[in-house]
Amino acid sequence: MHKINSLVFFLFLSLIHLAYSQESSSRILLIPLDDRPPCYQFPKKIAEISDAEVVSPPDELLGWFTDPGKSDELLEWMLEQDYGDIDAVVVAMDMLTYGGLVAARVHGVEEAKAIQRMEILEQVKALAPDVPFYFQNVIMRLAPTADGKNESYRVQLAEWAEVSVQDGVDAVKRTEELNALLPKEVISDYLKTRKRNLHVNLKAIELVEKGVIDYLILSQDDAMPEGIHIQDREKLIEVTKQKGLGEKIAVQPGADETLMLLLARAVNERLGVKPKVYPVYSSKEMSDQIMAFEDRPLRQTVSLHIAATGADEVQERKEADLLYFVFSSRFEENAAGKFTEKIREAIQQGHRVIVADIDPKGNVQGGDGPFTDALISSGVLPLLYGYASWNTTGNTIGTALPHGLVYYAATEKLLDDRERKERVLIAQHWFTFHRVMNDYYYNNLTRDVVNKAFNQYQQSSRILSDEQRAEMEALGMREMQQHFSSLAAEYFSALNYEQQNKLRCLPPSSLEFQLPWNRTFEAHVGFELDCALE
Repeated sequence: MHKINSLVFFLFLSLIHLAYSQESSSRILLIPLDDRPPCYQFPKKIAEISDAEVVSPPDELLGWFTDPGKSDELLEWMLEQDYGDIDAVVVAMDMLTYGGLVAARVHGVEEAKAIQRMEILEQVKALAPDVPFYFQNVIMRLAPTADGKNESYRVQLAEWAEVSVQDGVDAVKRTEELNALLPKEVISDYLKTRKRNLHVNLKAIELVEKGVIDYLILSQDDAMPEGIHIQDREKLIEVTKQKGLGEKIAVQPGADETLMLLLARAVNERLGVKPKVYPVYSSKEMSDQIMAFEDRPLRQTVSLHIAATGADEVQERKEADLLYFVFSSRFEENAAGKFTEKIREAIQQGHRVIVADIDPKGNVQGGDGPFTDALISSGVLPLLYGYASWNTTGNTIGTALPHGLVYYAATEKLLDDRERKERVLIAQHWFTFHRVMNDYYYNNLTRDVVNKAFNQYQQSSRILSDEQRAEMEALGMREMQQHFSSLAAEYFSALNYEQQNKLRCLPPSSLEFQLPWNRTFEAHVGFELDCALE
């Protein structure tokens, strides 16, 4: 077909597409952990891959950074909803109890108030007794949020929380030193916050026992193998076992990604799909090690995340519906090319593939350059079912896996209708393309350029003035636009060459780039993607 005819054909299909009914296959009520892109934008976009409409509260109720969300108004909003056509409720409880993740790390809300708010959920469940409720509740991490006010003691407080419960002469000595350095009110507030949060976690277990919550993930925020958080975690595991709720409650690493795991579980259960997943590790040695910001080995984190989505981990490759390739070998020579070749071969053999690119040291917190380049140049990116490479190991695993599982469920159950198929495929490629733009091109390259230009190398959590943010956004936009154009040429050339689904896309347009929390740690990346089925 000639180029001009292809364009006319595409425009014709687009006009037909506009005439289609836009009714989604399902509706999911979602309340995020906060308004950061990973907690809000990502799960909403993954939901679109299952052709679901997300029902969420007005943005102004979600707060912003250190300004907590309006928990009481959010609960009122939940009570006002019509649940007649809602298929699932997916909620980050910390938003309802404290006003978000940052607010959960300080003692701004009294325990009694937090518990009172949780009890209102019984009224919400009474409005929707047959709608499954999937909830997340965070187990408090060691370090407080870098808010521009606690820099004089934040790192020391995190160290105190790690060593103060350890045995040995060195640990006792260091604890005494830190006790002398830290303001007494800081330690007191920290301990009060931990105690309150533990009681809220226990209350969440009680709501599962009462049938208010159908599935709960108690997610351990950034942690270490040792520290004060361990006793909280073990207490929650013990109570869960005592009550016989192991099938309904998971206690595992994570925070920002957890709502995506719950979303995947909701989609799997709604569509009656239980995928079988076989992990493929780039390094057996690394899979048995504890990654940065985690408290257990990589292999165990992967297994817990698979179970949380409602999927089954299988021990034989031939039994799997999906292969989950986990790359943790970025510091090994030639590992990227070899692992990419294994991925390419698996796809050629007809396997459905998910890829997670892990940063084992935690000093980059984005995708590996050689591995990302290999995935792009090999043409396999558009063929992946799921992909991620951002921030911590749990963040990456908990994004790539739900991405792939939701797309798998959609391909199994939702592609029998042309217009729905088109929506699913567009959503899938939007999210895959977005992952590379956000996870690699922003986190690795653009953020580094911006930080260096403003003399704040490795200070991604530093709070910016509005004027500084505007200057950084302008520079970041210029950098991202270059990567946007080059990746689009590679990605959509490979996609348009692939004939299986015959989806044809114009180059993505209208790139958006912002630093929503006045820091470079995370960015909002958006764009428009126009595609049509031939």
